[in-house]
Amino acid sequence: MQPLDFRELPLEEMQARVSDFVADLRRRRTVRHFTDRAVPRTLIEECLRAANSAPSGGNRQPWHFVIVGDAETKSRIRKAAEAEEYELYHRRASDEWLEALAVLGTDEHKPFLEIAPWLIVVFAEIWGVSPDGSKKKNFYVQESVGIATGFLIAALHRAGLATLTHTPSPMGFLRDILGRGENERAFLILVTGYPADDAEVPVLEKKKLDDVTSFRE
Repeated sequence: MQPLDFRELPLEEMQARVSDFVADLRRRRTVRHFTDRAVPRTLIEECLRAANSAPSGGNRQPWHFVIVGDAETKSRIRKAAEAEEYELYHRRASDEWLEALAVLGTDEHKPFLEIAPWLIVVFAEIWGVSPDGSKKKNFYVQESVGIATGFLIAALHRAGLATLTHTPSPMGFLRDILGRGENERAFLILVTGYPADDAEVPVLEKKKLDDVTSFRE
């Protein structure tokens, strides 16, 4: 154990800091049109440090981030993802799901997988491996990886980059292409970089706070 590194702030500063953070996050939008403009690896690494600080079940930290920047691997990922997406849009998806997707203007074509400078493929470690090679149980894997991914999205946005969460289904091809172990499952692809000059986003409305919260005082 060690002493907690906690800094208490004046209430006025607390309110100002959180209001600034909320205003910044409300500007965040999922982007599907990127430019190939380079983003320094060091910037991505710093954002990953934020993600790696996330809480996790039993402090197992059951995540692994594969950062893809080379054109050949991005091309392979796009080809495999579009094959799965074609099946989704033309055979697997229900009418209700297709209706929801239509609002976003998406289809099976995913050029951003090659255009954006970085793809961050997030893997969930279903079980860990001890130094002696034996399996080590991980706890609350999906929840832990989801929280870390949220930290990462917020950090990338705070750094001034656009992001897109992409979840082709199934995603087994990512483990094969990227050479990950059998104890890992792909969680999502986080596309990041600068948005294209002519990038547009759907007109969407978030639920009001009263619709998603209940206070018991």
